[in-house]
Amino acid sequence: MSSFRLTQISDTHLARRLAKLTDNFHRVASHIDATRPDLVINSGDLAFSAPTSPDDLAFAKSLHAELPVACRYLPGNHDIGDNPTAVGPVPSHPASEQHLQNFRAVIGEDRWRFDEAGWCFVGLNSLIMNTGLGSEAEQFDWLASELSRTNGRPVALFLHKPLYLDAPDDPELEASAIRYVPQPARARLIEMFGTVDLRLIASGHVHQRRDFTYGRVRHVWAPSVGFVIPGRMQPLIAIKETGLVEYRFTPDSFEVRHVRAPGQVDVDLDELLQKAPAS
Repeated sequence: MSSFRLTQISDTHLARRLAKLTDNFHRVASHIDATRPDLVINSGDLAFSAPTSPDDLAFAKSLHAELPVACRYLPGNHDIGDNPTAVGPVPSHPASEQHLQNFRAVIGEDRWRFDEAGWCFVGLNSLIMNTGLGSEAEQFDWLASELSRTNGRPVALFLHKPLYLDAPDDPELEASAIRYVPQPARARLIEMFGTVDLRLIASGHVHQRRDFTYGRVRHVWAPSVGFVIPGRMQPLIAIKETGLVEYRFTPDSFEVRHVRAPGQVDVDLDELLQKAPAS
């Protein structure tokens, strides 16, 4: 295949009780049906709160199963729990092997690698990083093996959490550590990917659309499909809006389009939770 069209969606946060988020997903699904990419990647937080409401994950899978193209998935903190950081509060729902096994049972693999259009695509589970879980060590071993076989191809990395805000050596801050891949896992990832031709890091999690380049690597933050987070809960870093990201890869190059599906609405989290019935 000389070109490969990929659509990244993220932070769908689906739950049967949250109709506004389902509506936004259906608008995105209609756009995907109209554009027919070769693959859809959901970069995490498929569910609104799988650790406390396991049915959210099953509901999310049922909606994704109706999409007209193949999908790959990565877990987010609302799917398997969050990872600890050196600073900041302990997660209320820590990532666990049990939550991860539930994700794998309902959704499928939580990491992957495939090759298309002369590129190597790698998807990682960023929520088990810094946990000390057995699955974290297994993933790093798997990643080392996969990176040893890129054979010079350019690499695109997908994961839920961005690696960092602006630069690899950004300090972890109590107020924002949960937004990024925690140290020391971040440094280990950067070192490992330093051995290959990394061109793209695509993430979600922050619910803000952002696109910047550091060195030779382009960083794309996909916005949430579902909702935006109000200023009282999160500072403005880039663009707070719902939407998705479309990519076209050709040998040795790629294009990025930042789009919104027709009719997609910027649902405010405060409004959503105020009007949502108790789960």
